[in-house]
Amino acid sequence: MASEATNVSPNATQPSGLAQRYALALLELAKDKKAVDSVAADLDSLNGLWSKDAAFRAFVEDPRLDSGAQRRGALAVLERAGISGEVRNLVGVMIANRRLAALPQVIAAFGTLLAEQRGQQTAEVATAHPLSDTQRTQLVARLTEAGYSNVKLVERVDTTLLGGLVVRLGSRLYDSSIKSKLQRLQYAMKGAA
Repeated sequence: MASEATNVSPNATQPSGLAQRYALALLELAKDKKAVDSVAADLDSLNGLWSKDAAFRAFVEDPRLDSGAQRRGALAVLERAGISGEVRNLVGVMIANRRLAALPQVIAAFGTLLAEQRGQQTAEVATAHPLSDTQRTQLVARLTEAGYSNVKLVERVDTTLLGGLVVRLGSRLYDSSIKSKLQRLQYAMKGAA
């Protein structure tokens, strides 16, 4: 598998220590049960829900809901999406610990840990709109041409970019967003005045 794409929320680019701990525990559990691929697939499905369903995002991020309401709502969504097993248990533990809002960061951290264990390089891609499958394939092809092999894309939507994309691969940053181009033009115009 040359690339996998994961969409994450704008806040998920730098997973917290909390997210890392949940992700590492889930990965170790999945390895013990020899279910890493199914857990990764369930997390990708859950992440797809996160990225495409604004109501689900609002539900996850709503701090006013008590744990009972969160549990009922989350388990209904997971059942409808066909997500069970370890991912369902993870969501239950996060709800019990009042940490459900960290779900996107946990998904991102899991993807990063899994990529490292599989020897993949992780490219964080921020775009103003979700990438299509064609754009994703073209991006992986460009990164491969640039000398990066076995790349895993971790995507996030950042509407403030206006257009274009920002790719972070290790310590390298490639920024072709309209926001950055406008900022550079603004600085240039200030310098000319």
